[in-house]
Amino acid sequence: MLEIKTINTLEEINELKRQYFEQTTAPLDGMWHFGFVPTSSHFGFYEDDTLIGYCCINADGYMLQFYLSPTADIQARELFTLIAEQNSLVVDSIQGAFVSTAEPHYLSLCLDNSTSFKVNALMYQQVAPYASESASGLDLTLANQDQLAEFVEFAVSNIGASAQWLSEYFSYLIKREELWGYWKEDQLMATGECRLFDEHQTEYADLGMIVAESERGQGIATRVLIRLVSIANERGLVPICSTESGNLGAQKAILRAGLKPLNRIIQMEFDHQ
Repeated sequence: MLEIKTINTLEEINELKRQYFEQTTAPLDGMWHFGFVPTSSHFGFYEDDTLIGYCCINADGYMLQFYLSPTADIQARELFTLIAEQNSLVVDSIQGAFVSTAEPHYLSLCLDNSTSFKVNALMYQQVAPYASESASGLDLTLANQDQLAEFVEFAVSNIGASAQWLSEYFSYLIKREELWGYWKEDQLMATGECRLFDEHQTEYADLGMIVAESERGQGIATRVLIRLVSIANERGLVPICSTESGNLGAQKAILRAGLKPLNRIIQMEFDHQ
């Protein structure tokens, strides 16, 4: 008999998470899977008190991961449809899902239950060593804790994110030596992130950047990314990154830095009729 129960600690599903990442065809987006997923609600699937799968739902009612062990008696499509059609008494109301094209099993289940979908973001990866005679990387400086307030104020002004969230996030990156800055005349003009994975995707580095609005369109984004690609390669890592489907400026910069858009993150809407 199948039971769905709330997962209280993520350590309970460590082995299932490992299996989940093993079946992906490309590295998954770091912010989605190591930033948003841990703060979402997790639900375990049990057969005769044995944990055989899980899913997670964010606060907006969108599924972010779904995994069922091949040893399970129940069919994945049957279980997924039960949840998607809101017939579970345990899983909260669900509107749809976010899924990447690098997660073929999960993607197939989402497609079976979707009424509409759209591309949310493009996922990039380095596939060959970068070589260009037209652009060089900027001289980035590793951030320190004394500069935290400056980095937070910069990001709030240029992307409008929550100051509290940014303070916690940047502090974490600074402690791990994964945040850099580019200054011009003592003014912070760009930030760069080279985030390392502690598990599952340890051969990759996830890149991120913010450029001051006043400096955009001058090639700074490309040069920040080129330097971040070099930092990743110097550590023997393959750089990846992603950007929103409508951010054409960032897409051009990423391509110029030598990364290719091999996969997509898709937003699915489910039918509740």
